[in-house]
Amino acid sequence: MRRAGPILATTDVNRARARTKSTRRPPAGCKSGLVRGVRTLVYAAVVGGVGYRLLAGGQITLDSGVGRTLRPLEPITVGMAAPRDTVFDVVAAPYLGRTPRAIADEIEVLERGSDMVLAAHRTPVGGGIVTTTVETVRFDRPETIDFRLVRGPVPHVVERFTLHPDRGATRLEYTGELGADFWGLGRWWADQVATKWEATVRGSLDRIRTEAERRAS
Repeated sequence: MRRAGPILATTDVNRARARTKSTRRPPAGCKSGLVRGVRTLVYAAVVGGVGYRLLAGGQITLDSGVGRTLRPLEPITVGMAAPRDTVFDVVAAPYLGRTPRAIADEIEVLERGSDMVLAAHRTPVGGGIVTTTVETVRFDRPETIDFRLVRGPVPHVVERFTLHPDRGATRLEYTGELGADFWGLGRWWADQVATKWEATVRGSLDRIRTEAERRAS
């Protein structure tokens, strides 16, 4: 019976030690490691976000040639109630002539020759991002206009406008090909870019048709 007192006292001491351990702060090394981990995640998110904006905006291009995948752009055919020469002139005018103020924010001719130019195209793609592509544009009157990407969000794009006469009117046929590197990741990125690219082409063709038909009327 006498030993009950010391046993209870020892039990109380053990409980106190357990409470002290449970409320003890983690070692300084663990805390600094946690801070470093959080900083790394934040840094990766910031760098990833900046990298995405630069890539989507066309400021950087991943052009390694490794794991490159090519995919066709959606063919588009547009009928225009205007002669072929008129349609050709409408397409060529901003490049071979003076660029109208209305589209000066979209097209900037960097170098101009008699039948080929180097031009920058600027296109809002959402999220405050404006994609800038630099392309060569070659004119072969009266039938074809060829575009080849020099710098942009993907390393490879070639496009062609083919103008077919159609009983006094014109049938404009658009074809193209887009490519990106790094296998599956590149295929995913190519699909993202192609969706915006094709929508932009459709908008351009609508404007060309409207202007060509206005001139022909």
